[in-house]
Amino acid sequence: MDVEQLSRLQFAFTAMFHYIFPPFSIGMGLLLVLFESLYIITKKRIYETITRFWIKIFAANFSVGVATGIVLEFEFGTNWAAYSRFVGDVFGSPLAAEGIFAFFLESGFLAILLFGWNRVKPGMHLFATIMVAFGSIMSGFWIIVANSWQQTPVAYELVTDAQGFTRAVITDFWGVIFSPSSMPRFFHSIVGAFVQGAFLVLSVSAYYILKKKHLEFAQRSFFIALLVAAGASLLQPAIGHISAHVAYEHQPAKLAAFEGLYETQREAPLYLFGYTDPETETTTGLAVPGGLSFLLGWDTDMEVKGLDQFAKEDRPPPVNAVFQSYHIMVGLGMLFIAMTLLALWFYFRSTLFEQRWFMKLFMFSVALPVVANQAGWYSAERGRQPWLVYGLLRTKDGVSKSISAEEVIISLVLFALIYLLLFFTWLYVLDKEIKHGPDTHEAQETAYPDRRERIDVLSKTLH
Repeated sequence: MDVEQLSRLQFAFTAMFHYIFPPFSIGMGLLLVLFESLYIITKKRIYETITRFWIKIFAANFSVGVATGIVLEFEFGTNWAAYSRFVGDVFGSPLAAEGIFAFFLESGFLAILLFGWNRVKPGMHLFATIMVAFGSIMSGFWIIVANSWQQTPVAYELVTDAQGFTRAVITDFWGVIFSPSSMPRFFHSIVGAFVQGAFLVLSVSAYYILKKKHLEFAQRSFFIALLVAAGASLLQPAIGHISAHVAYEHQPAKLAAFEGLYETQREAPLYLFGYTDPETETTTGLAVPGGLSFLLGWDTDMEVKGLDQFAKEDRPPPVNAVFQSYHIMVGLGMLFIAMTLLALWFYFRSTLFEQRWFMKLFMFSVALPVVANQAGWYSAERGRQPWLVYGLLRTKDGVSKSISAEEVIISLVLFALIYLLLFFTWLYVLDKEIKHGPDTHEAQETAYPDRRERIDVLSKTLH
């Protein structure tokens, strides 16, 4: 493998590993706000127990997400120097905004969230929780803004410096932020994160229900997470539909790869699943005749542009990988809708927690939203190829000129070892906290005495 392929492999590995954690943080951030709001509104101690338990799980996830995300920014300089030079003026602004307006906000209030339960007033603690949740969403927003500009570049001009190097320069900052794909991709990603965070809570809660432990805690956690998962899952197809329209307008080759459409045609089929053959340039599988034309133009007779309209070197390679990952994402999204609606049906019949088979399904389904989010990002990034910046900079032209294949291999192996250690550490911490379970009210009061009790204890100690 050459430097380009190895660098792509390394960035894909580190980015996909990192992307396990931010959706958990974003999804759990929303749930923490809901849990703590219920505690303040109802004054029921069970919601305090719920909030404080999930704060610990959130913290474990947040710490690993931060550690794994730092590496990506260094890779822009080490492996993708030519790309960084080309997009530095554009790409650097959202990344700087992410650090200043999102990460500092999130990390600044995190200390209050973790250690301030009996040290600040309940309203202030809820405010800190909201700021952490908002910060995690804004962090995702700025990253998606930067990435979306690569997909649909606007509000720029190309400038050639004294050394003859051409780079993109911002002409309208707000134009970059609201590029054609940024808002649909932002909402699509954030709603996917809500699903992933909710399914983590559903999984752990189902585990306790099956073990008949902490039942009130588990059942209340499960129901609130179920409402979030169902709402987000139902919302996702509508947002995805908008994203598909944006892709067809600005990146038609990508959408054609998503749908395995090699030939420009009217009554274009919508494949539910199948396989694309690069040799014969055909797609076989189960399809809805005219379905793609109808979704794109509300007319089954609409002509949809296929891959035959693009030179082979401008098509996303390999098409079948993009096709399969896209359909995995869509298929899992439909599964989440079915699971959550069926769970709500059982709940309102007061039989949900008696369905042990269903609880087992939820317990083991925690990995499915992770797969769906990874497949979605893979589809988007692979579908953009062979471009780093769509229509402006090819991937092969963005690689650093001074790095060798051996150096990339060594760093890739080291990253793999470190990330493997981080992953098992994360699993160990989660397993330990889950097996320990939520603290009882008595244990919480012992571990976190209120202000008057701490003063009394200190006075007795001094005397």
